[in-house]
Amino acid sequence: QVQLVESGGGLVQAGGSLRLSCAASGRTLSLYTMGWFRQAPGKAREFVARISRSGSSTYYADSVKGRFTISRDNAKNTVYLQMNSLNPEDTAEYYCAADAGVKVSKVSTTPDRYDYWGQGTQVTVSS
Repeated sequence: QVQLVESGGGLVQAGGSLRLSCAASGRTLSLYTMGWFRQAPGKAREFVARISRSGSSTYYADSVKGRFTISRDNAKNTVYLQMNSLNPEDTAEYYCAADAGVKVSKVSTTPDRYDYWGQGTQVTVSS
């Protein structure tokens, strides 16, 4: 199985940027479609972005489209989430997740689709 570790979170002012990283170990990241999710206090975990195994295809939640960019470097076994024009509504714990392609009956934007999760990194955007 693959282990995932997120980093890059922190405190940023509204309008600022952060770049999150998700480093994988245990298995090569190229075996997995990868996703980013976030969870604010008292709210359900929500989909942010998804990237195909090769990186050629991406998909975003409407709330982040045009502001966030997901990318991956399979040689470095790392997935990234570049977040620009941040606003306080983006404040949440951010998680990366790996989809092994097993739970194909689950919708790709739901947490149930994903097999492995990182521990999360906190992003706080001040107004």
